[in-house]
Amino acid sequence: MRLLVVEDDAMIGNSLRSGLRQDGYTVDWVRDGAAGELATATTAYDAILLDLGLPGRSGLELLARWRARQNPVPVLIITARDSVADRVLGLDTGADDYLVKPFDLDELTARLRALLRRRAGRATPVIENGPLTLDPASHEVRLDGIEISLSAREFGILHALMEAPGVPLSRSQLEERLYGWQEEIGSNAVEVHIHALRRKLGSDRIRNVRGVGYMVPRET
Repeated sequence: MRLLVVEDDAMIGNSLRSGLRQDGYTVDWVRDGAAGELATATTAYDAILLDLGLPGRSGLELLARWRARQNPVPVLIITARDSVADRVLGLDTGADDYLVKPFDLDELTARLRALLRRRAGRATPVIENGPLTLDPASHEVRLDGIEISLSAREFGILHALMEAPGVPLSRSQLEERLYGWQEEIGSNAVEVHIHALRRKLGSDRIRNVRGVGYMVPRET
């Protein structure tokens, strides 16, 4: 999962980036509204954490621009503005959730998982596809009830593929989900992780769609 953090406070931004990366997310961080707008114009994100009090261009203005352009990316506002009027304005402008600073990282990640779950059209937190299950909260993957140990990158690829079983994702799409700015990407990094997943889960669990990419076949 690739996230964008738009936050001008260096201490909060660094803390969020570090904490979210430890939780398995790929995180890009910018410190003003103009940079936030540029980031969303060039990169596809699974969700955005947006401060309101940004230099240059406010968070609300940025949010309004995204929604006017029909950008459906889930947005979680993180702000010190705690009045009911501020919350109503943020949600009515197009935010999907609103969290007042200071907040606990565990609550933030729980809210993120809920946003991403709703975006994927799922009611339950655990993703199931036949005998294969994936829990985004605990980072547990089980096959026929047996836990399978995966690296962070392997988990990220499997998570992306299991969100839409039967739909292939290209190598570049998977790279975008796994690697943030300034992270070096090996020329065959995705293929190496796919090979490891097939070895652990079985070769039929992840299929190659010739000329397109990879997919997890839909199972009942």
